[in-house]
Amino acid sequence: MAASKVKQDMPPPGGYAPIDYKRNLPKRGLSGYSMFGIGIGVMLFGYWRLFKWNRERRRLLIEELEARIALLPLLQAEHDRRTLRMLRENLEEEAVIMKDVPGWKVGENVFHTDRWVTPTTDELFNLRPQEELLHKRFGFLWYV
Repeated sequence: MAASKVKQDMPPPGGYAPIDYKRNLPKRGLSGYSMFGIGIGVMLFGYWRLFKWNRERRRLLIEELEARIALLPLLQAEHDRRTLRMLRENLEEEAVIMKDVPGWKVGENVFHTDRWVTPTTDELFNLRPQEELLHKRFGFLWYV
């Protein structure tokens, strides 16, 4: 038996391609200059929006202030009416309480002046329940 001829593996004609041994990483993300430019652009957009919102907020505050100024006479008139009504009720109550006292003049001014003296809350709420005075002074309280 004859020995078979061994075929040896040989490189392809022209040789093998060179081996890539250098660093070959894919490019990731944007360059530094482009990221810097985008950051500056975002900041400028934010400043522009902030500038617009501050103008709008200022306009809304001025509108709210004008509305308060327009309503102030109405609120003052309501407060004055409430005060006069309470004074009239106090005078009626004083007339009932002091009817048996000789020489007592109901509603006589204790001050020696003709000018209007704004009554204090104690004067207005003197003949009313204590809770009304406390509610007027301190407002509505949850913990009481």
